Amino acid sequence: MRQMQNSFGPRGGGPRGAAGFQKMEGRKKEVLWRLIKYVVKNYKFSYLAVMVCIIISSVTTLASTLFTRTLIDDYIVPLTQADNPEYASLAQALFRLGLVLLFGVICSFTYNRLMIFVSQGTLLRLRKSMFEHMQRLPISYFDSHSHGNVMSTYTNDVDTLRQMVGNSLPQVFNTLITLCVTFVSMVVLSVPLTCVSILLAALMVFTTTKLGARSRSFFKVQQQSLAQVNGFIEEMMTGQKVVKVFCHEEETIRQFETINEQLRSSSYNANRIANIVMPVNGNLGNLGYVLIAVVGATIALASAPATAHFFAAEAFQPFSLSLGTIVAFLTLNKSFTQPIAHVSQQINSVLNASVGAERVFDLLDEKPERDEGTWTAKDGQWVSEERGEKRPIQGDVDFKDVDFSYVPEKQVLFDIDINTNPGQKIAFVGGTGAGKTTIINLINRFYDVQAGHILFDGIPIADIQKSSLRRSLGMVLQETHLFTGTVIDNIRYGRLEATDRECVEAAKLVGADDFIRRLANGYQTMLTGDGSNLSQGERQLLAIARAAVANPPVLILDEATSSIDTRTESLVQRGMDSLMHGRTTFVIAHRLSTVRNSDIINVMDHGRIIEQGNHEQLLALRGKYYQLYTGDNSLLS
Repeated sequence: MRQMQNSFGPRGGGPRGAAGFQKMEGRKKEVLWRLIKYVVKNYKFSYLAVMVCIIISSVTTLASTLFTRTLIDDYIVPLTQADNPEYASLAQALFRLGLVLLFGVICSFTYNRLMIFVSQGTLLRLRKSMFEHMQRLPISYFDSHSHGNVMSTYTNDVDTLRQMVGNSLPQVFNTLITLCVTFVSMVVLSVPLTCVSILLAALMVFTTTKLGARSRSFFKVQQQSLAQVNGFIEEMMTGQKVVKVFCHEEETIRQFETINEQLRSSSYNANRIANIVMPVNGNLGNLGYVLIAVVGATIALASAPATAHFFAAEAFQPFSLSLGTIVAFLTLNKSFTQPIAHVSQQINSVLNASVGAERVFDLLDEKPERDEGTWTAKDGQWVSEERGEKRPIQGDVDFKDVDFSYVPEKQVLFDIDINTNPGQKIAFVGGTGAGKTTIINLINRFYDVQAGHILFDGIPIADIQKSSLRRSLGMVLQETHLFTGTVIDNIRYGRLEATDRECVEAAKLVGADDFIRRLANGYQTMLTGDGSNLSQGERQLLAIARAAVANPPVLILDEATSSIDTRTESLVQRGMDSLMHGRTTFVIAHRLSTVRNSDIINVMDHGRIIEQGNHEQLLALRGKYYQLYTGDNSLLS
């Protein structure tokens, strides 16, 4: 399983220090801004409606707060001093306020419903984009990334974006609107009290920023650890039989406990710091409430005639405050500090989402397979519209001085030179790691050669469109894979337009028809769990039938009969011979009995072809092939 490492230490230190931390911060802003643009791009009008509703909701909330001043100073105080109080005007004012608040509630309900639509729609599009892009990625990506890690991106990382898109983004916009309208109202009511509120708000922002910056590094490690846990579980589930055969349960448990503890530790550190933010800001908000009450009361008392001589504060007179103003300002202060506290409460989801979005966009930024081919396969011919040429598809595949390496520092193949004729059977034999499967990967252009050329009917395969090239190659892998669906659907996977009759004929050709008809529902039997209700040999037969129905000019058999018992192999071999008739066939086999009738047998060792010829020619050489075939090791001493 690919090990993932954080780019800096838990506290942002390490060899990169401040420079690494600044780079991380820049990356975070870039990712968040990209996510916002992605959402707004696809839901412009919905987000515009959300913004309008948020503005209206914020304004109606502010109106109710400001009404507190009017309620106290213009209604309650006068009514308490009147001999015959009249409540009609108060009732009318409260009714108007109720209508305003009702409108605000409707807007709040509307934008919350819209955000559910936007957030789920965004995740739908994001998963769709990820899956479509993943289908275009080269095989090398999946060779270097564990399946569990990729699955974690689809599940955990995408899910972290749901909370942010649905809650955090509108919360941020709501906060900005609320802060703006509340700030203007506070300045109108009292400049001195506004200054006190600004100082406390600045302290809250500073606290949120510092703690958030520290916790994000832990959230990044948390997401990486979660991916490792998922990858390990997926790997152990796939290899459960191997674990039990070798009694490896205890060691597996210990390994899981180690990576599970890493996840717990990183999650604890991330949430420990992030969860401090809300209580700290809450207490700072309470402190601000008390300070404003004290300062407001001081100014109000200093401006009153009965207490002015005690305070001797003529300077307070221009800032005189009424009781209603103080009460309204205290409510406004809550409206001013609460949004900051709400944002800090969302810090967990924001930080999680920024890391999740980074991993999602990393997948989307992976470079897809390059395909610069101009030749296409049409009606049994190679066609190049760019050159105005046509050539018949014959199945002549040649290697010309091919070198290849998966990584630059380690070359895998050296000077591979193979000349074939259409319809020949070419076999590759040799020990594990000799390079046999690598050659097959090059024919399919799962990887591209570093030097030399592979020619298909005289055309370099780099000049052939990959889709046309791969449709001209029927391949049976050593490890079979069946999809959820019926038996006939799995056979038809080789050529989706194939009829039921063609699928049945392909199954008969390779000897799979008998066992299929013995299944409960024959060709309509449902397969699940990669065909777990079939034997390994039966699964391999279906994979061979899948290649047969594709009817390609070239066949590639990578240990195609390795999972079939000797009796079944003899039955299949006749069908395989019929399938290979008239087609160029590349065969990788450890059972030398299956390659005896090959036209060319390539004996490989450490990435080189050390012997080449047919069965009789290689036996006459009394070299490596002779030793493999007869088991006589004395010739190699």
